[in-house]
Amino acid sequence: MIATTREHIRASMLNMKWFMFFIFGTISVLMTFFPIYLQHLGFEKSAIGMLMAGGPLMSIIANPFWAYWSDRTQDIRKVLLIMLSGNFLIILAVFQLEQYAWVYGGMLAFYLFQTPIFSQSSSLILNAIEGTPHKFGSYRIWGSLGWAIMAIAAAPIVAYLTIDRLWMVYCFMMIISLTLCFRLPKGGTQAVTRVGSGFKALLRNRTFMIFLLISILISTPNGLNGMFVGIYIKELGGATWLIGWSAFLMAVFEVPVFLLLDRYLKKNIHTMLTLLAMVSGIFAFRWFLMSHVTEPWQIISLQITHSITFGVYFYVGTYLTSLFVPAALRATGQSTYTLAWNGISGIIAGFLGSHLLQAFGYDASYQGGMVLCIIGMVCFIVMRFRVPNTLT
Repeated sequence: MIATTREHIRASMLNMKWFMFFIFGTISVLMTFFPIYLQHLGFEKSAIGMLMAGGPLMSIIANPFWAYWSDRTQDIRKVLLIMLSGNFLIILAVFQLEQYAWVYGGMLAFYLFQTPIFSQSSSLILNAIEGTPHKFGSYRIWGSLGWAIMAIAAAPIVAYLTIDRLWMVYCFMMIISLTLCFRLPKGGTQAVTRVGSGFKALLRNRTFMIFLLISILISTPNGLNGMFVGIYIKELGGATWLIGWSAFLMAVFEVPVFLLLDRYLKKNIHTMLTLLAMVSGIFAFRWFLMSHVTEPWQIISLQITHSITFGVYFYVGTYLTSLFVPAALRATGQSTYTLAWNGISGIIAGFLGSHLLQAFGYDASYQGGMVLCIIGMVCFIVMRFRVPNTLT
């Protein structure tokens, strides 16, 4: 009986790795090629930016909504199943639309189910491995592998099928993700807390709120880059397969980064805040270099630094969030962190950033991102010396 239970747990944990691989790979294919699809429909940069900003806009509603039900039901797997099912059905309809208003409305509905997937997956991993020798990074790297491998594998397929049939590739991969989701652990915690009162306490957590505000500064230029880097490559004369390579190099080197962090990172607040200050400086240097590129290969080369910038920030930010919030509200905490990183900053990048990009060009936009990251770096340095190393 005990052996059977252990075997079931082992299989469930292995399945969790494959789920991370395919769900990240599925979203990677859409996020990498969907802006190109929108450009194919004839939409301008500002229109594409506003449409892509619909995701962060809806995440303001979607993340707290789904996190509430995850915390209340203590069954993240069930919540993920509902989100993936809605994701699959709505995207089928969106790819049949061509008028901007209808596409925009359809994508808002899609984002309601799509935007919280990563934060809920992270919460499920953290809850499933709690009290075990397993490390978060050893599961999250499968997401990075999926993002990298699926983007580069899908590029020639999308080129062969043409961008009009992007939906076929996406939906096929989503079916695999749904199948794997059925075999995930529930991802609940033993602790029980009143979710409503706990969420209010979370909003009153001054340290956590400051951390989120700084994260918005850092992630806004990253969001703008993510939305338009594929179009930038195309405008510099790059082929579709180069866009796939860009996504591949952006994610594949996250794997050694996560493994190194798993092994060597000291899980205390001062160390992690110091690391975030350093990463913010690297972000600033990355955007400085991006403001001077003239060839597609230069963009692709700089995408490698994404593994250090986003990879380290995501990993450390996830752990800091788990220190800042109670265990029973971990899904809510991770969703709030995602809301800041992908939500509010994505809205700013999509609505304001895309208009600045269209008006002033890529050089000025990336230089503005460099300034934001320098400000964020200074804020993290100050925070490092003002926040205690442990919170009670």
